[in-house]
Amino acid sequence: MTTELIQAPRGAGAPAAGAPAERRRVVGLACRNCGRPEPLGPAYVCPACLGPLEVAYDRDLVRATASREAIEARPAGLWRYLEFLPLDTPPARGLAVGSSPLVAADRRGRALGVERLWVKDDTRNPSLSFKDRAVAIAAATASEFGIDTLACASTGNLAGATAAAAAALGIPAYVFIPADLEPAKVDHALAYGATVVPIEGTYDDVNRLCLEVVDETGWGFVNVNLRPFYAEGSKTLAFEVAEGLGWRSPDVIVAPIASGALFTKVARGFAELADAGLIERRPIRFVGAQPAGCAPVATAWASGATVVEPVRAPDTFVRSLAIGNPADGRYALEVARSSGGSIESIDDTRTAAAIRELAALEGIFAETAGGVTIGAVEAARRRGVIRDGDEVVALVTGNGLKTPDARLLGIDPAAPARAGQPGLAPPIPPRLAAFEAWLEGASS
Repeated sequence: MTTELIQAPRGAGAPAAGAPAERRRVVGLACRNCGRPEPLGPAYVCPACLGPLEVAYDRDLVRATASREAIEARPAGLWRYLEFLPLDTPPARGLAVGSSPLVAADRRGRALGVERLWVKDDTRNPSLSFKDRAVAIAAATASEFGIDTLACASTGNLAGATAAAAAALGIPAYVFIPADLEPAKVDHALAYGATVVPIEGTYDDVNRLCLEVVDETGWGFVNVNLRPFYAEGSKTLAFEVAEGLGWRSPDVIVAPIASGALFTKVARGFAELADAGLIERRPIRFVGAQPAGCAPVATAWASGATVVEPVRAPDTFVRSLAIGNPADGRYALEVARSSGGSIESIDDTRTAAAIRELAALEGIFAETAGGVTIGAVEAARRRGVIRDGDEVVALVTGNGLKTPDARLLGIDPAAPARAGQPGLAPPIPPRLAAFEAWLEGASS
């Protein structure tokens, strides 16, 4: 394969003037739709067909240099998979992102009729969500491009991740959010010193505004002009799952769908490992999860449509997935159909119950997107997409501390706790007799 560097980012190890060109893994950007090559830089849309731009790699070089042994010898974190990422070297500064646990969720699996269920617990990342993966790549790339301000359009988790990454780099962060975002997520971004800009409208309204702001300011919007690099971070979930399973893929992956980037990039990650010879190439069914109140991809899947029709007014408490016009919705639909998977829509009451059940049975407190994902495991098992004996990995992408009230939907929070059952007991005096009296009364 013949490659050349179209344009090197600052500090990325470009050869000196007059020196022979050094072969590099990252060869530029390319349009996902028409394949048109573009220079490496802060850009996100093809000027020819308006398709999305992606990072282009020298796959022969990746295949020649990537190995299990090299990866396993490196420190924990997403940069251990450097051969598959769009930087030549790990950044000098940044948060410790990745290497989250793969938890054997046997009790939750048995309750769902799934014999082998794993939960990839990305609630453990620095800002408590998988968005730290994507932002880590975007922030490191922004530094090499000389961009000195990070920004984002966010449904919630990205706000905290962008703010935290900017704080670690010592640069400003501007976070644009829907004005009705959960207060815990707003506070999270504010805690890292970000400037938070609430917008009256949906996430899609926020995103349209940010498309204009990026042209005026030149800031590094992680999910706009840095999106090709940002999206690469989600692949590391696939890499960690494969490594955690002993360098193999599961039968089924269940993941939430907001923009669709996570869903499609995880599929891409497994394909890249197989291309490089690090895992055996075998079929994986991909199951997507959306809230019923904002399920444009699930609706298209169920109807057999090839076009994803936008949802103009999302009606769900799962704000982290409330993107009515998902940029990668069509590609997510293709991944589900081509793999024999599905896209499930889960109502909010079932989502809240799934949050409670996962926490009580496995000790993992998920935010609303995680509840939708576990609900989708149940729905896909009932549909037959998940079969007897399948090994299933569910991606739980955010911590429940970000949506603390969501678990209460469908239950009476004022109902007093009973002995041996979960719930909040009434205040009692600090005396053993008082506790024994409550215990006796609560048991009757």
